[in-house]
Amino acid sequence: MTTHHSGPSTASDTPVTEPPCRFFDLLASEWIKMRSLRSTPWTIALTALFVIGSSAVAALATARHLADAGQGARQPHDFLPFDAYPPAGYLTLMLVAGSVGAITVVSEYGSGLIRTTTAAVPARGSVVLAKAVVTAALWTAVGAAVSTGSFLVSQAVLNGQHAGVPLGHPGVLRALVASALLAPVCALVGLGLGVLIRHSAATMVTSAFTLLMLPTLFSQSERWSADVNHTMVAAAWRRLVQNWGPSPASHMVTATVPGSWLVYGLWPVIAVAVAVAVVRRRDV
Repeated sequence: MTTHHSGPSTASDTPVTEPPCRFFDLLASEWIKMRSLRSTPWTIALTALFVIGSSAVAALATARHLADAGQGARQPHDFLPFDAYPPAGYLTLMLVAGSVGAITVVSEYGSGLIRTTTAAVPARGSVVLAKAVVTAALWTAVGAAVSTGSFLVSQAVLNGQHAGVPLGHPGVLRALVASALLAPVCALVGLGLGVLIRHSAATMVTSAFTLLMLPTLFSQSERWSADVNHTMVAAAWRRLVQNWGPSPASHMVTATVPGSWLVYGLWPVIAVAVAVAVVRRRDV
């Protein structure tokens, strides 16, 4: 009878256990994906130029009006928020930020890269959270730069008519912060919609409708309609930027400042939370 003796196990026979993927590794991976898209820096640069340029154009128009009307046309030391932060520029910023936030997700679904990502990292919720953190960080930096640039450019133009105000003037800092945070809020809403819809065209349309067109369907003349309007991101931004309170003679229902900040916080949190819940229960 022959007895077979198994030799000592070698290193090649020992199963290799890879270390678990850390959340920091996911952040680094998502940042590489985002910066590798050639359209991202160009989109951000052109959007920033357009938004700051719109502030300069609005301030120039006001400066010309003040020059023609004389010194009695305005009260001294008045902050002109919609010259520094004109709706045309910042509604465009909302559209672009929401669209790019959506592309962060739907581009992977369209190319099939999402299957590779989830195979490498089965914790799908962590992947979405990493995307959200990177998206929020990028657009917060962009929003801060654009908001600060808009204020500085507009006030430099208005100073020619002695209509500029310093950063410490009442209402200025709130308007600057609200305009800076507008970009990441919209980008995270777009990201959440991208996870839910997973189709480029449908996500872009839904994002534009939700952020820009839906608030216009609800007026502020009736209480119920105004309450719905005040839950929208665009309406919250307008309230936070304006530095005057409701007029006693006005028939419009005006949102509160704390309520508008709450809207700013709830939209991205709910969008990301729903996206995480959905991606955990749905196949890619």
